[in-house]
Amino acid sequence: MKPLEREAILIRLIKALVERGSWCGETLVQKSAYFLQELLQVPTGFNFILYKHGPFAFDLRDELAAMVTDGFISFKPRYPGHELAINDSGERLLKKFAGAVGSFDSQITFVADELGCKGVVELEKLGTALYISNNNPSIKGDDARAGEIAGLKPHISLEEARIAVAVVDELQRNAKDLVYADAGVN
Repeated sequence: MKPLEREAILIRLIKALVERGSWCGETLVQKSAYFLQELLQVPTGFNFILYKHGPFAFDLRDELAAMVTDGFISFKPRYPGHELAINDSGERLLKKFAGAVGSFDSQITFVADELGCKGVVELEKLGTALYISNNNPSIKGDDARAGEIAGLKPHISLEEARIAVAVVDELQRNAKDLVYADAGVN
């Protein structure tokens, strides 16, 4: 995927989150982009690692900073932090790459619908649950995955981790159907 196409996809993601009333800060964009890439197979190519508050991509952080520098998006103050806003040049970029972005619109909509209303604490739990599920195939079963999450992140209780695993499993089932439907597979 070309860099400007990827930036257009991020702009569409931000726009979809804002349209749902989200406070669209960097944490929400990080976790939403992670789900977009890892759950829905949108080939953004970011390098996510498990970090302090769940999956995080330093190259995505750098990309967002470059998008601010290029005038596509801006950080607007909002207590207690900031939120992302799309500038006019970002809207023009989105129109320029409407075809590339449009091919992923149902995936972007799914992520915005599912994650747009979540707070950072819940996003950390869900992102970590997806990360553990995708990157540790030797950990089998819901309780084992929940135990791994609680072990890695002691501030997440075992019960909270179990709930996150169940939610992610449901998202994976729904996303699988969406990805197959978009690919024309029955």
